[in-house]
Amino acid sequence: MSEMIYYDLKGITTASPSLPVQVARELGRRIVAGRLAPNTMLDDENTLAERYQLSRVVIRDAVKILVGKGMLEVRRGRGTKVCPRDSWVMWDEDVLAWHLTVTPNPGFLEELLDIRKAVEPVAAFWAAERATEDDLKVIEDACVAMESEKGAVEKFIVADARFHRAVLRAAHNEFLSAMENVIYSALLMSVRITNQDPRDNEVSVPIHRRLCNAIKARDGEAARKSVDIMLASVSERLERAVHKL
Repeated sequence: MSEMIYYDLKGITTASPSLPVQVARELGRRIVAGRLAPNTMLDDENTLAERYQLSRVVIRDAVKILVGKGMLEVRRGRGTKVCPRDSWVMWDEDVLAWHLTVTPNPGFLEELLDIRKAVEPVAAFWAAERATEDDLKVIEDACVAMESEKGAVEKFIVADARFHRAVLRAAHNEFLSAMENVIYSALLMSVRITNQDPRDNEVSVPIHRRLCNAIKARDGEAARKSVDIMLASVSERLERAVHKL
């Protein structure tokens, strides 16, 4: 599953990123993939500048980007060290996106699903209580898009992600809205390993419809139950798929 879908969902322009951003993304992907192992030293600026045919200033700025994400640590007089995962800013949109470029890690998938289980049932309950008429229309439109999408797989996935985003936003809680990054990442990674075409999943779309209808009916408990059923289905499919990896 391409990280570009993730960036598109976030509305992040990816057509012409700056040179430091391009280098940071290349190094970041290598760190996430484990090709630059934790606690090892990164090549010095001169070596990296020569490898990428760029100036040392560009390399330095790229390193600063990754330092800000907790992935690199600059040690004066000693060089730049690759940080272990527990130092990374895991909520960062790039860190999450880069995970989409590597072989899925079962433990990471499980942790993402744990976050969804903790957040989405509550969000659905609150959405049923707090959604405005405009919120309800956005949720309905996203659900219809999922039901009717017959084109590219990516379009269905985007509709699915927008549905979950609409529910989070309808809860009218800024902290929940800030977790969209995690939901996008979890959705995209789940689809990547559970089914080539999520439209073939006969369970998913009807559950989304039940959730949509429960929110529109202002039935918080039914909305919460629908999400619980949805995530239980996701968990079961992920477990089967992970055993095949």
